[in-house]
Amino acid sequence: MIVYYSKEGIGDVLMIYLKEGESETFERKGDVARIFDKKSGEAIGFNFFHASEDLPSLNTGEVRQDEELIRTLNHKLARSGFSDRLTVDRTPSIVTAYVEKCEKHPDSDHMHVCLVDVGDRELQIVCGAPNIKQGQKVVVARPGALMPGGLIIRPTVLRGVASDGMICSARELALPHAPQKRGILVLDDAAAVGEDFLAGVHK
Repeated sequence: MIVYYSKEGIGDVLMIYLKEGESETFERKGDVARIFDKKSGEAIGFNFFHASEDLPSLNTGEVRQDEELIRTLNHKLARSGFSDRLTVDRTPSIVTAYVEKCEKHPDSDHMHVCLVDVGDRELQIVCGAPNIKQGQKVVVARPGALMPGGLIIRPTVLRGVASDGMICSARELALPHAPQKRGILVLDDAAAVGEDFLAGVHK
């Protein structure tokens, strides 16, 4: 789950992204809009309008989830007449990972198909970086991750091969003094697989 707020960019609206939908529509009640999949009816997101009235200390960017935030949002959902309830999602979305396999893409002369261990599962990711190799510790944005530049990582297919995530460069992670040339960020061998990478950066 992604929680995002930007008063200057989109107004006083707190946005919740839960998952990708095949065909989206929405229903608004009061200060809450429920975005859902037309076919399944399953909620895929919410917009909370006039968010700062209940959450005056919101900062621009991705909002840290905690029990108080979720309690406030669930109260707004109930007050607006929606039966959905949110829970704190503590799964890190941008994590340290290990490249278990790295093979040439069958239909590209520069991309590779990688099998990457992100701690609780293995993901297949297509990577076009020139310095990607088997055996590296890297940083992976899992599906659903919100990148510092505002991009949401979604499952995709690159030249016929499924790719579930992105192996990141320092520039894509908006790290200070990141090199501007192409290439993924390679971590020290001691990096722990599955750890929240950005939490470690911002300590």
